[in-house]
Amino acid sequence: MATKTWFITGTSTGFGRSLATFLAKQANVNLVASARHTEQLGYLDEFDHGQILKQTLDVTNQKQIKTAVSATMNRFGRIDVLVNNAGLGYFGTFEESNREQVKYMFDVNVWGLVDMTRSVLPIMRDQKFGAIVNFSSIGGLFSFPTLSFYHGTKYAVEGMTESLSKEVADLNIKTMLIEPSGFRTDWAGRSSNKVVPQINDYKQFADFIEGNAEGAHHEAGDPDKAAEIIFDQVTNNFDKLPLRLPLGKYSSETVIEKYRQTLADFRQLHDLSASADVPEKQ
Repeated sequence: MATKTWFITGTSTGFGRSLATFLAKQANVNLVASARHTEQLGYLDEFDHGQILKQTLDVTNQKQIKTAVSATMNRFGRIDVLVNNAGLGYFGTFEESNREQVKYMFDVNVWGLVDMTRSVLPIMRDQKFGAIVNFSSIGGLFSFPTLSFYHGTKYAVEGMTESLSKEVADLNIKTMLIEPSGFRTDWAGRSSNKVVPQINDYKQFADFIEGNAEGAHHEAGDPDKAAEIIFDQVTNNFDKLPLRLPLGKYSSETVIEKYRQTLADFRQLHDLSASADVPEKQ
């Protein structure tokens, strides 16, 4: 099997760390592990026999993106798999959310992913091979209260990735969206800003926000198992790589029920919807 180069953003904690650790143990894998603070990547040192490259990378910094991609090409000569994992969460009602904090989340979750992908696509097009793995969320498919702007970032990632998948379908480049439910990462804890409702009309949602924070690291999902699944899909199922991969029982069952209900609603509205068209000529 030919050696593949994987480039992962946000490898200091969570899914990124689990995936980087798993990849560092594999034969025929070059690993580019990036993070804003590379001193947090010391956990990889015991596995390094020349196949690991650490890169300082804030995905909101386009200069750092270009530098990291260039360093990867100088070291390994190719990028076969890009995993856009870096991301933030944000809890707060739509009305009470802090605009600047929310805007920064969009810069990380959406524009950081966009800039990383656009930097790597020319390489994959030249290679005529590549896989782009974008971390979305159950929150890219189903919406909860107090997460409206987080959902906004993930719905954006979903739509862009689906469109991209059709643009690169003939270029031997695959895309896959990862849609986890609750996993034992830092997402609901350190990686999410939280605004507890102060407006009386929204205080009913305070327990939801605080409960998510308190439940961090006790969720059902195992990020190490997720890493194995992602690697297996990209490595052994490339030709039939799913566009969307819900991870976790809750994610899968929630999505199935949502689409079942949505399909029923659309069918009920079909005739009304169709009536908005200009009548067809007989």
